[in-house]
Amino acid sequence: MLAMPSRAIAPLQRVLVLALLAPALLLATLAAFPALVIIPFLSDGTNRTVSLLRAHAAYASALLTGSRSR
Repeated sequence: MLAMPSRAIAPLQRVLVLALLAPALLLATLAAFPALVIIPFLSDGTNRTVSLLRAHAAYASALLTGSRSR
């Protein structure tokens, strides 16, 4: 088996991490879409919607930050 330097593996690792985690993030966003459409019309819905959007932004940020090279 050929030994690959860690520099050659790092881009592949980032691609694999994104390939595995991006569908999960997409699924979570699609599952939350009906809530984002309905919740604003409920009592205290604006606060709930903002917190849901912040959570999704944090997930996306963690996904993109975790895929960066170090």
